[in-house]
Amino acid sequence: MSRPPLPPFTAETAAQKARMAEDAWNSRDPEKVSLAYTPDSVWRNRGEFLSGRDAIVAFLTGKWEKELEYRLIKEVWAHHANRIAVRFAYEWRDASGAWFRSYGNENWEFDEAGLMARRIASINDRRITENERLFHWPLGRRPDDHPSLSDLAL
Repeated sequence: MSRPPLPPFTAETAAQKARMAEDAWNSRDPEKVSLAYTPDSVWRNRGEFLSGRDAIVAFLTGKWEKELEYRLIKEVWAHHANRIAVRFAYEWRDASGAWFRSYGNENWEFDEAGLMARRIASINDRRITENERLFHWPLGRRPDDHPSLSDLAL
């Protein structure tokens, strides 16, 4: 199974890969998202360590049960050969109605077929008021004309 664009990445293909990941995560479909990773993909997400697509599906299912109305923006920070570094921010609310903006960085490593073999994510959460929210598009894919993280100065 091949998942273009393939490494080695250019600025353009790294940006494509990041947008594809953003769109998949904004779908909040754990099965769909897991297909972008190798069957034995290794993750560190905050303080959690997991490996394999089944673990990824279980992790994402729990994540999106907790993080309601999830909306994410990713932006390439750097790229080289088969690696991409991104920064991201996402907004979500919990079951009590409290809103949060989560900020982070991810380091990605891809195999020759363009599947992500390693994902290392560092994430911090900040409680925000509903009036501080910046991500208001309908659930799903971010509109192309929505400001980027750089445009929002996040």
